[in-house]
Amino acid sequence: MTTLDAPDLTTTAPGTPAPVDVAAEVEAVATRAKRASRRLATANRATKDAALHALADALVAATDRIVAANAEDLARGRESGMAAGLLDRLALDPQRIVAIADALRELAALPDPVGEVVRGSTLPNGLRLRQVRVPMGVVGMIYEARPNVTVDAAGLALKSGNAVILRGGSAAASSNAVIVEVLAEALESRDLPGALVQSIDAWGREGAVALMRARGLVDVLVPRGGADLIRTVVRESTVPVIETGVGNVHVYVDESADLAVALPILLNAKTQRVGVCNAAETLLVHQAVADEFLPIAIAMLADEGVTIHGDAETLALAPEEADVVRATDEDWATEYLSLDLAVRVVEDLDEALEHIRTWSSGHTEAIITRDLAASERFVAEVDSAAVMVNASTRFTDGGQLGLGAEIGISTQKLHARGPMGLAELTTTKWIVHGDGHVRP
Repeated sequence: MTTLDAPDLTTTAPGTPAPVDVAAEVEAVATRAKRASRRLATANRATKDAALHALADALVAATDRIVAANAEDLARGRESGMAAGLLDRLALDPQRIVAIADALRELAALPDPVGEVVRGSTLPNGLRLRQVRVPMGVVGMIYEARPNVTVDAAGLALKSGNAVILRGGSAAASSNAVIVEVLAEALESRDLPGALVQSIDAWGREGAVALMRARGLVDVLVPRGGADLIRTVVRESTVPVIETGVGNVHVYVDESADLAVALPILLNAKTQRVGVCNAAETLLVHQAVADEFLPIAIAMLADEGVTIHGDAETLALAPEEADVVRATDEDWATEYLSLDLAVRVVEDLDEALEHIRTWSSGHTEAIITRDLAASERFVAEVDSAAVMVNASTRFTDGGQLGLGAEIGISTQKLHARGPMGLAELTTTKWIVHGDGHVRP
């Protein structure tokens, strides 16, 4: 299921209301957002931080409403056969709501990027230059089954001076409707426009398409979800897109690895939370340590319910009680988001790097090694948004890297790459001061 799969509201049966002009409705939403963003652009840090605390308090106060709405989404998801990893992404409980609210409070404690001087100088002719960070304006988000993203996007947009328009999809429709209502009411309680956070879920796929075509009103669009969703947005949008990517994430255990360190890193990367883009999907093991490492690692993974999709060498080393199947090229290319892991024994670092170059989605890769030269080469040659050395891939996360929340993890190379926090939701403006200067 993708967020673009939703009822077409332009068709009507006898006795139903007249068709809705979805493009006009989304344009009206975007116009309100643009107007609200101009007002927010003049707000100081104290105003924005107070609003973030108000959002956090409102979410906690509305916990019962949010959990009840989320239960409706989860019930629909189970009925439709949604995968366990996606159900986990969708689920909200009181503890998760508290964590989401705490993330907003952590955002409030971070420096305000707006107005930061990126660089400045005085030219020989006396002109005084500054390049400063300014808000994007209106940020559009299209994402799947992740109600926490609704809050993260709203908080990041508010702190960075932007309005946000959300398309969260049918899978989380009930949760998102309540969350957006709670956030808008909290903003208005702080004398800020509720239009700073709006949803277009009511208009289904056609609404998403209209958002993609709202160039001039929407300044940037961020898709966050599966490969099909992201490809669709990149292909169809006339609004500039920051492309986030799926997480076909690799962990490479080098011949010099401390295996006592490698085992908990691997287990954390694969099983700590499986339905997320920074979870490990492929394990590569140097042949020099495969005999010692793989039987133990596979047994530990089996205890956690992980199915191994292994090459011939892996299958030969796997304990009899492990759930192991023969890997195919499809496995090397797959972001499982489940308790599945592709495993391959490689001859050396060269072969590991070649495998990653061939199959990686450019998200996150990790090397476990005690060899400084091997780690430096891995870091230099792996072309991904994040590279971990002796650390779990689960750290590719805005909160874990001290950015507060994140609006997504960019796998492109222009403007933003990796976890996108506050600074990545700003652009820059050149300010030039003169004293009657004219160009000769």
